[in-house]
This record gives sequence, C-alpha cells and structure tokens, in this order.
Amino acid sequence: MKVFAISDLHLSINNPKPMDIFGGSWDNYWDKIKTNWNKVVCDNDIVLIGGDISWALKLEDAIPDLQEIDTLPGKKIIIRGNHDYWWSSYNKVKNILPKNIFAIQNNAIKFDDFVICGTRGWTIPTANSSEQDKKIYARELIRLKMTLDEAQKLSEDKLPIILMLHYPPFNALWQDSDFTDIIEQFPLVQKVTYGHLHGKDCRTQDIILKNNIPYHLTSCDQVKNELQLIFNTENNNN
Repeated sequence: MKVFAISDLHLSINNPKPMDIFGGSWDNYWDKIKTNWNKVVCDNDIVLIGGDISWALKLEDAIPDLQEIDTLPGKKIIIRGNHDYWWSSYNKVKNILPKNIFAIQNNAIKFDDFVICGTRGWTIPTANSSEQDKKIYARELIRLKMTLDEAQKLSEDKLPIILMLHYPPFNALWQDSDFTDIIEQFPLVQKVTYGHLHGKDCRTQDIILKNNIPYHLTSCDQVKNELQLIFNTENNNN
C-alpha cells in the first residue's frame, strides 16, 4: 500500500471557476492531476487531500466535486481547508460522502499499517495579528492535540502516525511554533502534510525536516500538479 498526498484542488465541476488567472501552473491543472493520479495510484492505495477541496458554498453544491474525486482510484482522506465553506458539521459531511472518501475533523482513522489524523490549523501569529486570529490559533492548537490524542490511542503505541494539516505549521522561515511543539510530543508521528501556500512568491520547499519529522508540502500548484508519495509499505520506503 502507498499513501499519496495533494491539496488545494479548488474544484468547481458544476459551476466552473477559472483558476488560470492565478498563474500558468493552473492551466488545465485538474486534467494534469487526474492524469498523474491514474498513473501512480492503485485501488488499494490512499490519497490524502489536505483541504480547499471545493469552491462550493453549500454542502449539496460540493457533491459533484466529491463525486468527481471518487471516480479516481484509491481511498481518499479529506480534511477541511479555509475555503471549504460547504463543510458544515462533521456528521453532515460524512453522510454525503461517496463510499471511498473519508473525512477527518480533529479525529483519526486506523489502517492496517498506520493511523491518519488531521485538522485545519491556522496562520502562525505575528506581532500584528488580530485578537480574532489569536483566538482561532489557540483553538486550533486544542484541535491539533485532540486529533493526535485520538491517533495515539488508535495506534496502540506502535503504529506510525501521519498528520494532515491545511495550513503550514510554521512561518515563512520554517521556525518552530506551538504547532510543531505539540507534534513533537507524539513520537509516533512520522509524516506531516500541509498545503494552503500558492503563487510564485511563496517561500516553499517540497520537504522540510524538523527534528527528524518530514513536513511535506502538498499544494497542487507548488508540486507541479503531481501527487506526492508520503508512505510506502511495499518496500519499507517510509
């Protein structure tokens, strides 16, 4: 089994919203993603989709986008991004998901070889951050601890944990943060994925290694619209 990751699909199947206005990397980007997806993913593989899945504003309007994703091979694990306004309550989202798509919201899912958990995250505060941003940030730290606690429980202190985030858990200088401090309290965390970053001016790197934990960037335009291999149990290339 292989685990791949990608994020920020920004789909709008029934109400097309052109993305190429954000740069050439968005030209026919969904077709490029699908071509790569069909090439590398098998039915028993897992694809992590780290938020900003659909431009839809209402839950029912996101269904065509989710159905489009469901046509592709593999099991898909999704978390909420900052643009997923259609994502209302967790239970309502779960009830409309196609059979091969699974939602995570501050909880975790156990597979044979690992546990996957995830939460949205938030922008790392600066001296100019608003009080509202600081409150959201504090709340997201609680949610991060919740999802990791659940993953630790499901792992039975032995299975590796993969953590999905939407926001990067550090600033543009990749400095330690409250997020990374919490993550490092859970020694079974072996991989972290994040997205949210777009555009040619972003300071990005495909993999950031912090205290022996690899953090994988998955924003589709930043990874050339190709799924990133995160975990491979077939040859122990973890």
